[in-house]
Amino acid sequence: MLLENRPVIMRMGMRAYSSTPSVAEKPDPVKTICKIMMSSTAVTLDTALEQSGVRVSPEVVEDVLKRFENAGMIAFRFFEWAEKQRHYEHSVRVYHTMIESLSKIRQYRVMWDVVNAMKSKRMLNVETFCIIMRKYARAQKVEEAVYAFNVMEKYDVPKNLAAFNGLLSAFCKSKNVRKAQELFDSMKEKFVPDSKTYSILLEGWGRAPNLPKAREIFREMVDNGCNPDVVTYGIMVNLLCKSGRIDEALVIVREMNDMGCKPTPFIYSVLVHTYGTEGRIEDAVDTFLEMEKEGIYPDVPVYNALIGAFCKVNKHKNVYRVLREMDSKGVSCNSRTYNIIINSLIDCGKTDEAFTVFRSMIKVCDPDADTYTMMIKMFCERKNLEMAFKVWKYMKVSLNKLRKTLLEVIYEASKEELGSLKGSAMDEKYQIWKRVPFSYCLCFRKHTR
Repeated sequence: MLLENRPVIMRMGMRAYSSTPSVAEKPDPVKTICKIMMSSTAVTLDTALEQSGVRVSPEVVEDVLKRFENAGMIAFRFFEWAEKQRHYEHSVRVYHTMIESLSKIRQYRVMWDVVNAMKSKRMLNVETFCIIMRKYARAQKVEEAVYAFNVMEKYDVPKNLAAFNGLLSAFCKSKNVRKAQELFDSMKEKFVPDSKTYSILLEGWGRAPNLPKAREIFREMVDNGCNPDVVTYGIMVNLLCKSGRIDEALVIVREMNDMGCKPTPFIYSVLVHTYGTEGRIEDAVDTFLEMEKEGIYPDVPVYNALIGAFCKVNKHKNVYRVLREMDSKGVSCNSRTYNIIINSLIDCGKTDEAFTVFRSMIKVCDPDADTYTMMIKMFCERKNLEMAFKVWKYMKVSLNKLRKTLLEVIYEASKEELGSLKGSAMDEKYQIWKRVPFSYCLCFRKHTR
């Protein structure tokens, strides 16, 4: 096997970590191995690992492989080295991690070599083939995914319902629900579908989106005597609400109750959110109160839906009451909670109040890219570039997660102000602007022509 004779650090992406162990601490084998792999070529890796004296366990190998999942064949070289160590054997999880890594870099022949090695040790299971099918489907390799399913028995792994569901799920999640439906129709006589099978198809058609087909699948499920479970009902309610058919969704919820299947907080959050989107605030509140009456405790998504409903009609005093209730019941807000409120306040022109909420937010949870986008854009539109840059410097998210439209707004706002700045203020802003990716600069240039 020919590998490039150069350090892997030049061609990989891996998670950051600190490689300097404490003086009193025993060196972490994972960090030691990662450091060696980053500074070695594929040719010198084995020697460097041997000379280090590092000892490995399945847990250590799995962790290293996950960190180097996009590193190419260097990860496989380490995998081979580990297998030769005394008193060591790969676990099923290590094999699965290696299979996922190889499929990511399209090394399918080597991947099947690993599968054959697992077969010789009688370590293959249904999950192994579900991983392979999922990776093929994600790469839009339809025939290969079906092939992996069909050869399972040759590898002494039964083609059971779990495997069939895995195949359908692989296609549905890779936006190929029509292929999943085709396979279901051709094979449902060989496998008795369960609620999970139908839920997979329902979710697939929901992503399409194709409401008539989803209805057809749901009714087929019921007609065939397969009782929907709480997951199936949740998918159907969500799909109907997204299609603006909340009254039909309520019929499903009543049917759910009649079957003795209690609605979940997720289902209530969908209903409350939909009422809020339609401006039916009283119905949203009634649904929330009905939930509490039924003894179901609201979680953060439900509260977020209620807050969103109040924000939709600009009832911000009610929003703050909900926040106090959340605090009294020990339910912590998340970034989504605050983003809903900040966005609503900005839309209403209450920018000072929005900034106050932002300052409260950073004491409770970390703002995300959406939060920073809203705040920086708000200050830029108010021609307060000083505050925009203060928020920019405070950011705890990477620059490439910010929206291109935000960077355009900053650029437009800064054109007027940067020219008038002098001294340290100008230097500071210039240094920040140097962080903007070149691709965005090209976009700005085109945008301002």
